[in-house]
Amino acid sequence: MLDIKFIRENPEIVKQNIKNKYQDEKLPLVDDVIALDKKIRELKQEGETLRASRNELSKKIGQLMREKKIDEANEIKNTVNKNNQRIAEIDPLLEELQADLTKKMLVIPNIIDKSVPIGKNDTENVENEKFGEPVVPNYEIPYHADIIARFNGLDKEASGRTSGNGFYYLVGDIARLHSAMLSYARDFMINKGFTYCIPPFMIHSDVVNGVMSFSEMENMMYKIEGEDLYLIGTSEHSMIGRFKNQIIKENELPLTLTSYSPCFRKEVGAHGIEERGIYRVHQFEKQEMIVICKPEDSMEWYNKMWSFTVEFFRSMDVPVRTLECCSGDLADLKVKSCDIEAWSPRQKKYFEVGSCSTLGDAQARRLGIRTRNEAGTYLVHTLNNTVLATPRGLIAVIENNYKEDGSVTIPVALRPYMGGMEVIKPKN
Repeated sequence: MLDIKFIRENPEIVKQNIKNKYQDEKLPLVDDVIALDKKIRELKQEGETLRASRNELSKKIGQLMREKKIDEANEIKNTVNKNNQRIAEIDPLLEELQADLTKKMLVIPNIIDKSVPIGKNDTENVENEKFGEPVVPNYEIPYHADIIARFNGLDKEASGRTSGNGFYYLVGDIARLHSAMLSYARDFMINKGFTYCIPPFMIHSDVVNGVMSFSEMENMMYKIEGEDLYLIGTSEHSMIGRFKNQIIKENELPLTLTSYSPCFRKEVGAHGIEERGIYRVHQFEKQEMIVICKPEDSMEWYNKMWSFTVEFFRSMDVPVRTLECCSGDLADLKVKSCDIEAWSPRQKKYFEVGSCSTLGDAQARRLGIRTRNEAGTYLVHTLNNTVLATPRGLIAVIENNYKEDGSVTIPVALRPYMGGMEVIKPKN
């Protein structure tokens, strides 16, 4: 959510930003918000004037009563009563207008960074840099579900009976490899100086509204029936919500946190949820990194964060690239974002395994997260990035370490978490 003062003083900038995001249907909101803001400020001023007048008149009434000037006192009482009636009209009207203003402001997208390429959708995202040589071996690499099946590592038939499409059982060495990657991701980030956290996996609606747009919520979040609770789609949601309405000491910034959680997503409108593999699913596990910092430090942290994910995947012998998200592909709260994509030697192309974003002060403004220095309080900046989301990360490691005999070499970095195993071999 933007600062109302910024919208008031820079309407054309806000409108151009909306155009850059190809959301022209939102352009009328800018003028609506400015008009509502003006009306609210006028009503507030009127209310303050009436209250000040009431206080002065009340003093006069007391003085006139002491002087036995009953008629004059009664006349002033009538004026006070009229003031009170008008105040009683203003207060609920202000509440109604403020709610309407907030609702409209929540829909206006955040101002994107000047470096973001302008484009309509993800087809116009721009490749930044490749890390590692993408290799296509001279033997066939099967579909990931077929590879895993040879290890007796996947049971989607059973998960279909228990849970339906988009769920899965991982079994044996594959399940162990999955857990090894998450443990390694945890320790990788701890070694980078991040504090490890396990957050709540459900959050209240006010936290949901603080960390994401309404359209994202509708497409992603599972609501607990009969309760004000939602299952998290990523631990960023509850990790940022942890600081709701808090003032963080400036000397404690930046807060660098890494969190584990299961993640739950409806994936409304997503393609592939019916597929037999585990690329797009309703439930997965994730190691996330979150940074809360001073505004002037956010872009430096953004670049550090995506580089950590690149380093993490390269340490497991997975070639990756970074892809700059264009304006039309950015969620409304994001200032800048890039995807980290892993090489698929089977498909001979890259696929997304993580995303790094800076949201400026958008989440902090919605949730009231501030810091304080000698000059007073101000909003912090928030950033998030995927260290590992699996099973997608698992697919990348399996494909890039698959051998012609059907075995999978365990990357050196993962071997301590696999009991020293150097290779896993198919069962059938």
